[in-house]
Amino acid sequence: MKLLVFSLTLLTTLCASGLQTRNIVLITLDGVRWQEVFSGVDKAILNNKSFVENEKATQDRFWANSPERRREKLMPFFWGTIAKEGQLYGNHRIGSTVQLTNREWFSYPGYNEILVGYADPAINSNEKVWNKNVTVLEFLNRQKQFRDKVVAFCSWDVFPYIINSQRSGIPVSAGEDGAVGKNLTERENLLNELISEMPKPFDTVRWDAFTFHLAMEYLQKETPRVVYISFDATDDYAHQGKYDRYLTAANVQDAFMEKLWKFLQSHPFYKNKTTLMISTDHGRGEGDKWTSHGSSVVDADRVWLSVMGPDTPAGGEMRDHPTVYSNQFAASISAFLGIEYSSIHPVGEIIESIFVK
Repeated sequence: MKLLVFSLTLLTTLCASGLQTRNIVLITLDGVRWQEVFSGVDKAILNNKSFVENEKATQDRFWANSPERRREKLMPFFWGTIAKEGQLYGNHRIGSTVQLTNREWFSYPGYNEILVGYADPAINSNEKVWNKNVTVLEFLNRQKQFRDKVVAFCSWDVFPYIINSQRSGIPVSAGEDGAVGKNLTERENLLNELISEMPKPFDTVRWDAFTFHLAMEYLQKETPRVVYISFDATDDYAHQGKYDRYLTAANVQDAFMEKLWKFLQSHPFYKNKTTLMISTDHGRGEGDKWTSHGSSVVDADRVWLSVMGPDTPAGGEMRDHPTVYSNQFAASISAFLGIEYSSIHPVGEIIESIFVK
């Protein structure tokens, strides 16, 4: 109870101070390690020929002598824009800790924790099971001002079950599904055609480019207020042990987010009224264990978070803060929109430092 009172008190203070956020975009990059986000390419993995097909080309593209320059080459939007205008958490080498609270350390439990704010021990597989928990997306969609203004675009085909599109009524474009909504544009029809014709890169996942362009088209057409986008190629290439392709996928995902942010800042509905939150569902191991995650892999519960928007003070790489947990994301998302998030389970408290005091 103390936790809920604390969150409500903080939310009341934030609302009184005049929050500027009217829309929120949550993005997850499946299985992207904090090591690459904060230090760029890992030389020990890069030099392992079993993980890199073309070492010279990969080194030419992503290597630099300092971790600061390496991370800029890998994720230029993160370090050229978010680091200047927003906040980044999770460089565990300097004591900036972001962690999971679920005990599984793989995707469905991780996404449930992010979206629900509660680590459900009953969720212990990646099977296509309808989520009994109500996500913050569904919670917001039930609010009058956000009704039918919530949408999700996800590469992995399990997301309709995680978000429980049956019960929530939230449009979820995932896997082999194409565009959502009515009166599809010419571009959406073309994307649908390409999704049906092109071979999938992985068994349960479509190309991230389809996810991105479907989301962009919907944003321009429908101007939703709560948007969730989940990219996936990084995790699949990591499981295959293809480090060069994992790096390339992370770099492409970074470019997608840059294009998205430029669009948001150019559109009067979103400009200076939209908060962007970016994170991942789980970490990965070190050294040869970088391909793996799950409860048996040391430190696979270590994740990261970035936030940028009109209500977040520019802080760059954050230090000296309390441990941030993934179960805090849901309440924080709702708080940006001026609404107290409630659940039948105790949820993580609002992350204070991402809000202007």
